[in-house]
Amino acid sequence: MKTAHRKMSLVQLTFVTAANMLGAGIIMLPTKLAEVGTISLLSWIITSLGSLALALTFARCGTFSAKPGGMGGYSEYAFGRIGHFMANYAYAVSIVIANVAIAISAVGYGAGFLDTSFTPLQTCLYAIALLWLAAVLNFSGSRYSGKLSALTIWGAIIPVLGLSLIGWHWFHPHLWLASWNPHHYGYITAVGNSIALTLWSFLGLESAAVNMDAVENPQRSVPIATFISTVCVAVIYILSTNVLAGIVPNKDILNSGAPFGLAFAHMLGSTAGKVVMGMMVFSCAGSLLSWQFTLARVFKTSAQRGLFPKVFAKVTRADVPVKGMIAILAMQSALAFMTISPTLAKQFELLANLAVVTNVIPYILCAGALKSILKKEHVPLAACNRNTAYFLAGVSIIYCFYSLTTTNMTTFTGGCIAAFAGWLIYVVRFTLLKRTIVEIK
Repeated sequence: MKTAHRKMSLVQLTFVTAANMLGAGIIMLPTKLAEVGTISLLSWIITSLGSLALALTFARCGTFSAKPGGMGGYSEYAFGRIGHFMANYAYAVSIVIANVAIAISAVGYGAGFLDTSFTPLQTCLYAIALLWLAAVLNFSGSRYSGKLSALTIWGAIIPVLGLSLIGWHWFHPHLWLASWNPHHYGYITAVGNSIALTLWSFLGLESAAVNMDAVENPQRSVPIATFISTVCVAVIYILSTNVLAGIVPNKDILNSGAPFGLAFAHMLGSTAGKVVMGMMVFSCAGSLLSWQFTLARVFKTSAQRGLFPKVFAKVTRADVPVKGMIAILAMQSALAFMTISPTLAKQFELLANLAVVTNVIPYILCAGALKSILKKEHVPLAACNRNTAYFLAGVSIIYCFYSLTTTNMTTFTGGCIAAFAGWLIYVVRFTLLKRTIVEIK
């Protein structure tokens, strides 16, 4: 007699969602936020509220949608097949970019750990090597990558959480105040300069909704886990980045490729700083090991549904899409070369912003589809308050469009080109191909 697979509890789902947001995404952020100053606290507050609206919107989509395909399935309710394709395509592209940014973060902390500095070309080459290594280690299957990433993620969580709790002992209010607005930006400019970067750190907020099939009592657990995890992560982000700004002078943060390691060096000495740097390199490596395989599976699933080229659906005997992984690695290698910047922090910022621009596309599509989901699935009013649902979806869409307006022209143009390329692929692959088949018949 077969036993049913044990499903996640509310506590487990909350932890998984929080861990997905708390991964390697934040470890380079203090360096870039230092360019704006501690006035970026306002950006954190706005992004926390916007992310909470997004997370609760995803919770409703996941709870009431009956279509498979995650964000693509949600989008299909309102925007049809092209909505499904564009959501999956943009999400896949954002992960391609995000993984390169994580690799850059690992290189930065690795340089700090080794007490050296890398040229822009060296940074690029080391990041590419790390991406390839993470993928190659998955060629025999994902048997160990999931377990390893669940362990290594603590290499980032422990220092960030630890700084939030014990860092206050070394906190100097005058340092924090001196860093408030070093470039004397206006409030709107200062907030806008850091909105996209703060949103970057919340990517993964949709995890609870995406995992709803593996959760006990999803209609209750998904919204609660989403709310608690997003609030907790927001508090940790706000505390850790602001405590750090009160421990390390702003000019030192600006010149650091390993800001959290620098903070612990100030607090507990150089050995502690080295340990934290090593932990975060370990965390990034484990995160990449898992995300590179996950990325290949995203492409594989979409290819099996006929949305992506068939090469991504081909698997080995170990059920690993090796050819697809190699194609993805080629894209990532080209992206790493295309975004080479004078400093590691600049390259990280460009990649993080590009990931945000592409990732908000499925966010907007899903939020825009919530009304259609509730209507087409005949969700009773008692199960979902319409006014609350539409308000959250509206706030989510407004916040997403606002975050797009805060990116620089280069990043915005790059995101638009990526989105247009996806639309063009869809038109060529489905519309023109279908017309050709009809003409032949």
